[in-house]
Amino acid sequence: MLNSGSRYVVVEGPIGVGKTSLARRLATSFGSDLLLEQADDNPFLARFYSNPRETALPVQLFFLFQRVRQLEQLRQADMFSPVRVADFLMEKDRLFAQLNLDRDELALYEQVWQNLQPEPPVPDLVVYLQAPTDVLLERIARRGIAYEQTVSRAYLERLAQAYAGFFHDYDAAPLLIVNTANIDPVNNEPDYEQLFQAIQRVRHGRHFFNPVANLGT
Repeated sequence: MLNSGSRYVVVEGPIGVGKTSLARRLATSFGSDLLLEQADDNPFLARFYSNPRETALPVQLFFLFQRVRQLEQLRQADMFSPVRVADFLMEKDRLFAQLNLDRDELALYEQVWQNLQPEPPVPDLVVYLQAPTDVLLERIARRGIAYEQTVSRAYLERLAQAYAGFFHDYDAAPLLIVNTANIDPVNNEPDYEQLFQAIQRVRHGRHFFNPVANLGT
């Protein structure tokens, strides 16, 4: 099991990698609370995918306010309750801002960030999911969210590179880097069990999980 101090687990990764589905499974396994990014509540998101330049700033500011509010509620909650699992890391908001905003928009975003002074709780474990662009595109197509179908290969490649750069230097919490190219820990039970056991073994530092895919179902 997770050590007694580990109560806040975050699953992260680029669009289509399966972070929300994995977070749901982990919350079920731990019998824990679940904190999900509420993308469908963002009224600008669908327009962003069809016209990024016009709506990048309102999309980003909406997500910033939403995530600050969610994590403030988490920070004020009883941290002695069971493990909490989330499908987003607060720092990812800046990652997307730097990727999508122009210079003046980013400067305005940073002013808002500084005024809000978000202080999210530090995770006890971050699970970072990776997958090649072809796999991300396939998973996005398979899950069939209408506004995501216009996401371009070029954007996903830039996003994956931004995530890789961010986690290359990340040391704020124990980190488990998971290559999901050849496994399906959401729908394949042996794959999930292997990953769940690896998650429970992590105590500190940086670890990699890159197993051979299970052939069973």
